[in-house]
Amino acid sequence: MSKLTVTDMLARAFQAEGVDTLFTLMGDANMYWSTAMAQLPGMRVIHVRHEHCACSMAEGYTRATGKVGVASTTCGPGFTQIMTGLTMAARANVPMVVFAGDSPIAAAWYLQEIDMAPLALATGSAYIPIRHIDRLLDNVREAFQVAQLERRPVVLSVPMDMQKQAWPHLSDYTPSAELVPAPQRPIPDPVIVDRVCDMIAEAEKPIIVGGRGATASGARKALEALAERSGALLATSLLGKGLFDGNPYALDIAGAFASDFGRERFAEADLVIGAGVGLGHYTTEGGYLYPGARVVQIDTNPRGLWQGLRTADLHVRADARAAAEAIANRLEQRNIKRTGFRTADMAKLVAGDFPPDRKEFPVQANTVDPRKMLIELDATIPKDWDIVVGGGHYFSIAMTHMKGRPAEKYHVINDFGAIGSGLPAAAGVAVARGDGKVLLIEGDGSLMMHIQELETIRRHGIQMLIAIMNDGGYGAEFHKFRANKIDPSGAIHGRGDIAAAATGFGLRGATVNQMGKMDGLFRDHRAANIASLWDVHTDDLIPSRSYRRVHYGEA
Repeated sequence: MSKLTVTDMLARAFQAEGVDTLFTLMGDANMYWSTAMAQLPGMRVIHVRHEHCACSMAEGYTRATGKVGVASTTCGPGFTQIMTGLTMAARANVPMVVFAGDSPIAAAWYLQEIDMAPLALATGSAYIPIRHIDRLLDNVREAFQVAQLERRPVVLSVPMDMQKQAWPHLSDYTPSAELVPAPQRPIPDPVIVDRVCDMIAEAEKPIIVGGRGATASGARKALEALAERSGALLATSLLGKGLFDGNPYALDIAGAFASDFGRERFAEADLVIGAGVGLGHYTTEGGYLYPGARVVQIDTNPRGLWQGLRTADLHVRADARAAAEAIANRLEQRNIKRTGFRTADMAKLVAGDFPPDRKEFPVQANTVDPRKMLIELDATIPKDWDIVVGGGHYFSIAMTHMKGRPAEKYHVINDFGAIGSGLPAAAGVAVARGDGKVLLIEGDGSLMMHIQELETIRRHGIQMLIAIMNDGGYGAEFHKFRANKIDPSGAIHGRGDIAAAATGFGLRGATVNQMGKMDGLFRDHRAANIASLWDVHTDDLIPSRSYRRVHYGEA
């Protein structure tokens, strides 16, 4: 019987933490550990083609499961590749542990040596170095505890020469789950609750905005009950989209992606209550969305100043659901009931607020209007599918035109404004689901940054559907160039044949350049047992509504 090594013990510790999936690209400093992980019963190891994609796949896995995602890189150039991925995960509050093999401690010189700590910390991640065998298991446990409690990535630095040593202790391991405090629902201060009730009693036109925190706390029913009692309309942040879908008084997204109708209602509002939402630059449209309203923010960690803006006049430090329930109960006790926005006429107006962009454009030959195509795509894909949306010009069209899905089914990969992460994040979601019910909506420029992961998807049998909104260039840039009367040719690269490229990687590829094809293509996809990519040729002369407002000055 071979003796246990540090590598073996590290693998066992990760498994004891509940890890069942690893996303990795192997090199000298993590190859033996990655192999040891693969040999554990029930462990799935996804070998990617780029380290950034290992990080983004782990992020997608976490978004889909709520568990701590795990990625791994080797030292030096392997680690430096994931700076963008770490930053995105940190800003999205994604709990994740990165096993980062490090250069050998005992070496006088090593080609790939770099100080990982300042790099990791600069991204907003935590950094935990393993420097002695006696502290090794404590460091692993701390990494998982910090990831869960602080909801951010943790880089665990593990020197390669230490990994090869014999394990000198017993193989017992106490996982972080036994030490992490039980989840709790912070309740609001009754004095603050009464102040909110006073503001509601004085308000004529209130609006409640729910965010990702409200979704996480299961606050929908409580917020709808509060809105009913206070006479409020309902809206969400971009990351809370779908929270109130189906409610007759829901305006969909607030802020930069708000409909014209929704923006008009916010302009009339005299009270805005944000629940589990940051109330940052995009959600408030730089602070100009509701100029005449007093603002209440409900958050477990409220910030008076964020993204250069004053967030609220009154802050309620509490869980979104607990606060909504407490405020609604207190309103009932005080016999406060307001009509506000909630009239039959308003419900009719809300129901008629579709489509979100009515302007007609001529459509170039062999292309489609991206707005109409997103409506067709939305009607084709079942509502129980996970929808992953990357970043780019098409992004606002997708998020404003898709309807009828619960908030937890949307995964917006745009917390750092970086393109190129949609494909690996969607693959991580698909690995987590295991049933192929995942649609990625991505741009052509974004896809090209990590198109090699199509081979990873094929090799690991990851079933998913990919719709590429192909405008033949970097739409976010060439639309801005055109708005400023600058030659856009530097941002235009042509459409190529992405469907053929997907086929070359072993997926099913199809080109879509006319309307009415989605149903048939979807039936073909469901009948096959592999991933499919639809190369949707969109008209590059049709700017989104949000771009027309911001960059073209359209009212």
